[in-house]
Amino acid sequence: MTAREPRVPGNDYGVLDPPPLGGWEPSLTVSVVVPARGGQEKLDLVLAALSAQSYPARLTEVIVVDDGSAPPLRLPEIAPERTRLVRSAPGGWGIAWALESGTALAEGRVIHRLDADVVPYREHLEAHLRWHHLAGYLVVTGRLRFAAAEGPPPAPGEVRTSVAEGRAGALFTPDPGPGHAWIDELVAAHRGLRDAPPALLHRVHVGATVSLPAELLRAAGGYDPSLALGEDTDLGYRLTQAGAVFVPEGEALAWHLGTTTAMRRAAEVRRHNEPYIADRVPCRRRLRTDPGRQWLVPYVDVVVDARGARFEDVRASVDGALASTLSDVAVTVAGPWSSLGEGRRAPLDDPLLDLRLVRAQYAHDGRVSFTEAPAPTSAPAPFRLVCPAGWVPGADALRLLVEQAEREGAGLLLLALDEDDSGVVAARLERTAAVARALLVARDGESVDDVVADLYGAAWLDGESWTFRPARLAYPEQASDRNREAARWRAEAEARRKEAERARGQVAALKAELRQARAAADRGRRDAERWREKAEQRRLEAVAARRALERTLLRRARRRVRRLRKDS
Repeated sequence: MTAREPRVPGNDYGVLDPPPLGGWEPSLTVSVVVPARGGQEKLDLVLAALSAQSYPARLTEVIVVDDGSAPPLRLPEIAPERTRLVRSAPGGWGIAWALESGTALAEGRVIHRLDADVVPYREHLEAHLRWHHLAGYLVVTGRLRFAAAEGPPPAPGEVRTSVAEGRAGALFTPDPGPGHAWIDELVAAHRGLRDAPPALLHRVHVGATVSLPAELLRAAGGYDPSLALGEDTDLGYRLTQAGAVFVPEGEALAWHLGTTTAMRRAAEVRRHNEPYIADRVPCRRRLRTDPGRQWLVPYVDVVVDARGARFEDVRASVDGALASTLSDVAVTVAGPWSSLGEGRRAPLDDPLLDLRLVRAQYAHDGRVSFTEAPAPTSAPAPFRLVCPAGWVPGADALRLLVEQAEREGAGLLLLALDEDDSGVVAARLERTAAVARALLVARDGESVDDVVADLYGAAWLDGESWTFRPARLAYPEQASDRNREAARWRAEAEARRKEAERARGQVAALKAELRQARAAADRGRRDAERWREKAEQRRLEAVAARRALERTLLRRARRRVRRLRKDS
């Protein structure tokens, strides 16, 4: 890393200003590592394209790693000057093993992974490397076009000439399929990933063409050779936790010769990868649906410092964390464990008795580990809660705090618990990626917390409101059985579920009653209308009858008058 790294807030690499292609002077060396198994014809085209790159050949080396090809691969006539063909190191196999074998031999300050079926355009390496000259913690991904499998491929000489003359785009016929449209949509939805949340970034790390500083790759732990597939997703996640910024470089174009296995057999690849990814990538929450599981990488690492603390206080804090409704939690207890010798001692008067009791309490709990001093971050866990001994987080506290941090994108949440002569006693939820980034860019004497707040944001919260309680109030009544409080909350949730079911039943009954009432009202309206019609008919009949009667009476009266006149 450079002495004074520029500061990128979150993933907003827009604060950096890359030079235009062809308008700058490179200085960084790059090692292009190409893992390959078979496919000599495609490899020949890849190396031909690499031999015509705009990035200086004096700064470029290419390492082709043969992962057990039969017959073995060979270097073609057209290849970059500094190209080596090596076999994978003995003792393993697969693409991750080949990449580890190649990067172990790499001399460049930047490692560029390029698959053996990816033919880069002329400015491909240059587009990647111009970013790495700006900051030492960038991961740059290229953009693939997928070539249709139509007709014979071009000859290596034709590929070299076309790439050198800037005509790589005409080398192949594009495949009509969607390709990596999902990546383009993801990138576009987050302003080129500039406002993408940390939990999303590893999804665009799909191998094929990706570059990063060699030092950053080592800091993240390199490729995991135990993974036959999904090694790029796993590494992308760990790079996030190491503080990396992901840059999708649209001008780093390349042809992918044919479609990928993940595109052709998507459902099978997902089925194969999900157990491995679930174990290693905690932010894939939908893959961790079993609350009883213990995972390789926890979602939250809770750190409790046992130095100078009473056994009962440490136990209360640890048990409270393990009783969390957030199931994928691990606890790290810090203390001078190496000082606990096994020689003769007075058991009850042992000056290290509290430490010894803590170790005895959790020695065989797989969720609890012991450390002399916590590491700077809890990587690869995405979050760390530092909890003072004697304070107990409520059953739902961790889950709610993580949700708060994710909603706000915060790098640090500080919970005020108490105040003593030394100041405010606080618990703290740290985002691993934020702390790692701050450690990369903080200057001498600068507070890491201040840098985290500047780049990701930080907030003070009231510990009591977030259900942190002192041990005397929370333990042992509710926390002595590490599962009791979680069970109580589960029982309460079940009771609420039943109440909700009863309420839904009552609502359904009321709706049925309402429907009946409405039907009765409708019938009443229809009856009223019918009787109104009948009443009107009767009225009209009565009027007609009255008029007929009046006419009859009038006729009778007239006849009587005529008779009277006649008689007189």
